[in-house]
Amino acid sequence: MVEKTPEGEKVQFVIFKLNESEFGVEIGQVLRITRLMEVTRVPRAPRFLEGVVNVHGEIIPVLDLKKRLDLPVGEYGDQARILIVEVEGQKVGMLVDSVTEIAWIPVSAIQPPPEMVAEISGVYLKGLGRLDNRLIIILDLSRVLSAEEVEELERAEIKPPADSEATPTGG
Repeated sequence: MVEKTPEGEKVQFVIFKLNESEFGVEIGQVLRITRLMEVTRVPRAPRFLEGVVNVHGEIIPVLDLKKRLDLPVGEYGDQARILIVEVEGQKVGMLVDSVTEIAWIPVSAIQPPPEMVAEISGVYLKGLGRLDNRLIIILDLSRVLSAEEVEELERAEIKPPADSEATPTGG
C-alpha cells in the first residue's frame, strides 16, 4: 500500500524478525498473520516444506523462512507467527520468529541492495529500508519460491485417501 504525503510517498510494511535481523514485506503481500500452530509433516514433501497447517478449514503449506534464506535455524518461541502469502496463486505460510509492527517507510528511505548482496539473493531481496535508526531488509515473498517449487507444493497437497473413492472390481 502506497500513500502520498506532503513529505513524499510512503509504503506500508509488515515488519518481522528472523533471529536478530528485521525484515519487511509490503502489507499487500500478506493475506493473514496467524500464531504458530502445530505443523503437520507431509511424507515425501519437497525439502523446503516444513509441513501443512489447517487455517479455518483450509490446508496451507508452511515453509521455514530462516531455512529458505540460509539463516541459522533454532526453536520458535511464543512470539512466532505464520505469514500467509500468495505465491503464483498458491497460499503459502512463511514461519517467522515474530511480527514486530506494521510501519510506513518513506520511498526515499528505501535503497536497492548493494551489488554484492543483490547477486546472492537478488531474486527475493527488494531493498534495504531505514526506519528510525534501524535497517529493515525488504523482501518480495512472492519470489521466495521458484515456479518449479510452487508446482512441487501443489503436487504435495494432501489428497483424500485413494481407497475412499474406489469402486469394487470383479463380478
